[in-house]
Amino acid sequence: MVVNVEEEYMQENKKKQKEKFVLIFSIFIAGLCSIIYELLISTASSYFMGDSVKQFSITIGVYMAAMGIGALISRKINTDLLTKFILVEILLGFIGGLAIPILYWVFSLSFFYYPIMLLLITVIGVLTGLEVPLLTRVMEDYDKLKINLSNVLTLDYFGALLATLIFPFIFLPFFGTFQSSLIFGLINMGIGFLNLIFFAKKLSTRKRKIYLLWSIVISVFLLLMLVFSKKLLRIWEQGLYEDRIVYAKQSPYQRIVVTKSKNDVRMFLNGNLQFSTIDEHRYHEILVHVPFSVKQDCQEVLMLGGGDGLGAREMLKYQGLKELTIIDIDPLVNQISTQNHYIKQANQNSLTNERVKVIHQDAFQFLLKNEKKYDAIIIDLPDPNNTSLARLYSREFYKLVRKRLKETGVFMTQATSVYFAKHTFWCIDRTVKASGFEYTYPCHAYVPSFGDWGWVLATNKVLPNPIKLNVETEYLTNEVLHSIFNFEKDVLVPEKTISTLNKPVILEYYLNDWRHWH
Repeated sequence: MVVNVEEEYMQENKKKQKEKFVLIFSIFIAGLCSIIYELLISTASSYFMGDSVKQFSITIGVYMAAMGIGALISRKINTDLLTKFILVEILLGFIGGLAIPILYWVFSLSFFYYPIMLLLITVIGVLTGLEVPLLTRVMEDYDKLKINLSNVLTLDYFGALLATLIFPFIFLPFFGTFQSSLIFGLINMGIGFLNLIFFAKKLSTRKRKIYLLWSIVISVFLLLMLVFSKKLLRIWEQGLYEDRIVYAKQSPYQRIVVTKSKNDVRMFLNGNLQFSTIDEHRYHEILVHVPFSVKQDCQEVLMLGGGDGLGAREMLKYQGLKELTIIDIDPLVNQISTQNHYIKQANQNSLTNERVKVIHQDAFQFLLKNEKKYDAIIIDLPDPNNTSLARLYSREFYKLVRKRLKETGVFMTQATSVYFAKHTFWCIDRTVKASGFEYTYPCHAYVPSFGDWGWVLATNKVLPNPIKLNVETEYLTNEVLHSIFNFEKDVLVPEKTISTLNKPVILEYYLNDWRHWH
């Protein structure tokens, strides 16, 4: 009789340990999924709306407040705690899994993006806020409160840590935001399934069957969405672009899309047009031939950005060029530009030339660590539409550029639209001047795909007069070369505040300028 009691006790204890493990594992995965949803929404919103600091700040703030509301609501739940926890996981799997597909769809409609985004964050936050209190109370049957609370919070926090590691290094580069959302929705559903099966005897038969049915239906739906996600993405992206998409891929840094219509091939980074082969020669001829005409003995040149090879194509026209070093952070851009037939044709295989060296590194870090000095530094970076890019338009960044130039060196940077973003343009000019250059020479020209576009040339000496071209060009002439330094009255603005690392006003100028037109 004693033996039977002991065996029963041991079996019961073993069963409780298994149940406890399942619950602890559940909160670990739940913590991981909830942070992933937060990161996914922030990242997608940064792609769509720009200004990553703003998007992450809004998401984090609303999410935390919603978690507080969820925790507050949990005190009103007094019965069927385990059942309620399983329901929360099913809802989280459904809403969290579809969060990014919903945002993609809303963005394509061009209205109500922020209200829908905030609604999704709030719902996910409230459900997440319910998880910890419910599980803590469910586990009262297994340990004391202080032990339960410690276990739940520890596993929840470690789940969040794992999420912040696997998201940028694994899921974003390999699956993108769309597929990652569906994958973690299914993982969340898995937690619901696990608890439904493991605690079947503790649940009412009716609710167990209902939850199981809905779990299967939702999981199948999410799985089908995942299986056809590439096709869905192609349909969605094709709706955003006028021309046929011939290439689309997510890198760790950006979404890269290439479109084609007749002879017009275009590259987009996160939805922003980078070039059109119909008129990119206008842009790149000014970017390259203006500084090369000012300093006609450019032998060693540094280009920041320009991984598409179009600027390199123009520089290779100069026989005196001995070495061109291109710094582009995204290896995928270089891969496309050396392997994609359309891009290779546009850049004339410039990136495979023996005089060209491509390094995949952050431009700021390269300037900090590299002490070599160059005859010319040319910048062809995307517009400052987020904080990461805004620092590459700061006084501190331009000071590093000046330090890496030879005394007689010349610097040229693209500087956004003179007409549509004129406050941004003149801020760049003023910031370059504040970095220590003796002279800045803002210039502009009409590029049909972009409109009236601007550049800033900087040197420590007065420009030679006249400036003369030394190579064959498609657009530039000596007469045009002289005219680009003249500005119409309606694009001039009062002197703008310089942009610094501490206060990146360039981002505010840029977003305000374009908000005026959209």
